[in-house]
Amino acid sequence: MRLSSVAAILFVAGLPVLAQGPAGAAQPPRTPKAQAPMDLTGYWVSIVTEDWRYRMVMPPKGDFGSVPLSPEGRRVAGLWDPAKDDACKAYGVPGLIRMPGRLHITWDSDTVIKMETDAGTQTRMLRFGAPAAGGPPTLQGSSVATWEGLAPAGRAGAPPPAPRGSLKIVTTNLLPGYLRKNGVPYSEKAVVTENWDIVKEPDGVEWLIVQTVVEDPTYLAQPFITSTHFRRQKDSTGWAPSACSAK
Repeated sequence: MRLSSVAAILFVAGLPVLAQGPAGAAQPPRTPKAQAPMDLTGYWVSIVTEDWRYRMVMPPKGDFGSVPLSPEGRRVAGLWDPAKDDACKAYGVPGLIRMPGRLHITWDSDTVIKMETDAGTQTRMLRFGAPAAGGPPTLQGSSVATWEGLAPAGRAGAPPPAPRGSLKIVTTNLLPGYLRKNGVPYSEKAVVTENWDIVKEPDGVEWLIVQTVVEDPTYLAQPFITSTHFRRQKDSTGWAPSACSAK
């Protein structure tokens, strides 16, 4: 009788422990917003210290310097006629990030980052998870975002892991456009891969570094790689949305 009673007490006492599951169980998955290893939100201004002649002024026709165009790409670029130009063709994803101006970055939802530019008044939606439903090509295409190099998920009850990692974005479904305003082309087959990182200086100044790789079997002989940097602003000073311009 005594042994039976003791066994029953031990069984009942152990129920709450069993109900809690094994110690150290993994935490449930967090949203991309909750996982963010860096704060991209706010206003950023481009600081142009390279390729000034291509980014700050209108390059002359036929100036393709540093762009690895294929023979077909050079032929098409040579046909560019500024009098018949569609000014917004230079504001698609491959060319937009190189425009001098400002970015405004916010979270549109727990799984979508919204990036607005004052140059050309463009908006990009960077979606985590499955790509958006198929649709017609656009200037900003379809962008799929992932956090790269995140720290492993912690255990229940443990402090969260230290933030680290960068943002990778792959964009497809683009309308044909220009890598530069003087008609340097990319086609609808272009794939744009970006890696975004934030670097903080000892004095507190923050930089957003964007490495862009454009691959296009139609007009490029090899990937076109650029690195563009933006400095964080304290507020929206200087934010001035403007229409697409061919100048």
